[in-house]
Amino acid sequence: MSTTLKTIIVEDEKTSREILSNYLVKYCPNVQIVGEAENIEEALVLIRNNELDLVFLDVEMPYGNAFDLLDSVGDVSFETVFVTAYNQYAMEALNQHAAYYLLKPISIDELIKAVDFVTEIKEKESQFSNEVLTPKINISNKKISLPTQTGFELIDTESILYCQADDNYTHFFLKGDQKRLVSKTLGFFEKQLSEHGFFRIHKSYLINLNHIQSYQKGKGGTVVVDNGKSLPVASSKKATFLRLFK
Repeated sequence: MSTTLKTIIVEDEKTSREILSNYLVKYCPNVQIVGEAENIEEALVLIRNNELDLVFLDVEMPYGNAFDLLDSVGDVSFETVFVTAYNQYAMEALNQHAAYYLLKPISIDELIKAVDFVTEIKEKESQFSNEVLTPKINISNKKISLPTQTGFELIDTESILYCQADDNYTHFFLKGDQKRLVSKTLGFFEKQLSEHGFFRIHKSYLINLNHIQSYQKGKGGTVVVDNGKSLPVASSKKATFLRLFK
């Protein structure tokens, strides 16, 4: 299934907006049109209020042009397909890093090519982002990268007291009463951290062995970590856990 492209159409001519919108609905099912604008001011509102993947942008508009709009936006995170009746803008469009350039009247085949091209760009970006944001250990400095809403954060593994399972999420409990929540299972982090001084004492807990204060006997027993928290040891894990301290 193709990546969904959240899109707006910026075009001052109503008929042209309707034609492009109809073409997209009929021939480009992965495009989701979230709004239309007939001038720069309306376009800026839509751009600032939506996380867009693609903007179809008419070059000539009242009180400015497409390049004025892009200058006003500043840091552009979306791909741009310029639409115009004048091919004299082609070079400037390329200089503005437009993903594609469509001449009016719009060719359906060219429109499909433009959408496919942007879809491929976004899929590659997503794949790269997923690779970068996958939590991983940097052995040289003993840090683990944890994805955040805006990127990733590097955490010193020594600062991790323990990790707790929460369905498909994992809570990280750190020194200084700090916490992090990551959208990965505890099993994932067990594989990442088991060779770096961590042990899965229970289906719900992965602990840093360097932060154990004490062990208390019981069927499985419990461990107390540096923040004073008592964590259960599963009976099936008890023997293996105790052997680590022989």
